[in-house]
Amino acid sequence: MKRTIKEAEAFVKEKLAHDTTGHDWQHINRVRNLAMILCEKEGGNKQVVELAALFHDVVDDKLVVDVNKAYKEVEEWLIVHGISEKDCHHIIHILKTVSFKGGNRPEMTTLEGEVVQDADRLDAIGAVGIARTFMYAGAKGTPLYNPSIKIRDVMSEQEYRNGKSTAVAHFYEKLLKLYEGMNTYTAKAIAKERHDYMLGFLAQFKKEWNYNNENDYD
Repeated sequence: MKRTIKEAEAFVKEKLAHDTTGHDWQHINRVRNLAMILCEKEGGNKQVVELAALFHDVVDDKLVVDVNKAYKEVEEWLIVHGISEKDCHHIIHILKTVSFKGGNRPEMTTLEGEVVQDADRLDAIGAVGIARTFMYAGAKGTPLYNPSIKIRDVMSEQEYRNGKSTAVAHFYEKLLKLYEGMNTYTAKAIAKERHDYMLGFLAQFKKEWNYNNENDYD
């Protein structure tokens, strides 16, 4: 298993070697480590959790051009490396349902999926989450903040991906919703501090932004 994990790490590092959106190897490694901590506390198949955590962004439609090709490549990798058909299907299912996508994904149906999703969402909030938000916005040419661009609430997946937004609006459209959406008790306990940190950051951001300006989200 250790050899399989090492080869999975190498595969993912190669795929995300040039990422500048905050979905690089360091993100993957943090999510993997968080997922394994949650797995120790909550239970679940460790092999499925670790592999799903490692592969979760190499099939993400915001990062790859051909999603179907990416899924096929991961599935073939799992088969070649001796992962059972049952575990392979389980891992692929997690990869297809782990992302937020405007809140339009179905609920996770397995503990392993809940653990990986929680780990990924934990890395999207708190201090690291704030840094990654602005890193992604910069890479995609998204504005920092524009009071005239309204915060979106209910969105289709297409609207979430392609609609007009800002880096600061993203906190309200996704990040502040993640704490309540955590699947596991352990993740929710970790998320509370990170959620509160974001609230403090946003309060300070608005205070500085509005120092000579009355515009606000409120």
